[in-house]
Amino acid sequence: MNEKTNSPDSWEHINLGSERLKKFFLMHLDRIYGAKLHLITKLPMLLVEAQFTVLKNAIEDTVANVEKQIARMQLIYTLLDADPAKGSIKGVTGLIDDAFEAIYQQQGEAELQDLSIIFYLQNIESVEMASFQVLQMAAVKMHNVHVNKLLKDNYDDAKSDRTLLLLISSKYIVT
Repeated sequence: MNEKTNSPDSWEHINLGSERLKKFFLMHLDRIYGAKLHLITKLPMLLVEAQFTVLKNAIEDTVANVEKQIARMQLIYTLLDADPAKGSIKGVTGLIDDAFEAIYQQQGEAELQDLSIIFYLQNIESVEMASFQVLQMAAVKMHNVHVNKLLKDNYDDAKSDRTLLLLISSKYIVT
């Protein structure tokens, strides 16, 4: 195997520079922030659609966590002396909107409707977890411990919500 460690494709030569990295960071923070704002308007509608109390409680917990995550992201903007920008959030909001369409298609079948809610909320949480992880790595490279901690807290919330939803889904599928 012929390895070229000094080639332009080598990992050790990737250097974004602090300004480019901050621009990347803010652009993607804007996307997840916009998606969270979209999600917070949609989640209360799921409370009406959810059929069983255990799922309604999980949705209420998720709403509370999303509100905390939004507040943390606003603090990140303050720490970075930046304002949220409106960027394209079609991917995540599309996933959210598709979720509602699928949920409404299950009306009249309580268990399947709840399972659809759980399925899509888990997908959304997974996207958020991945986003927060990449942003955390960028925050480390930007040498910002406070921002990294806020992102870790957001990641932990998303992971906790996803785990709870997974446990609830097992009640529908396994029993």
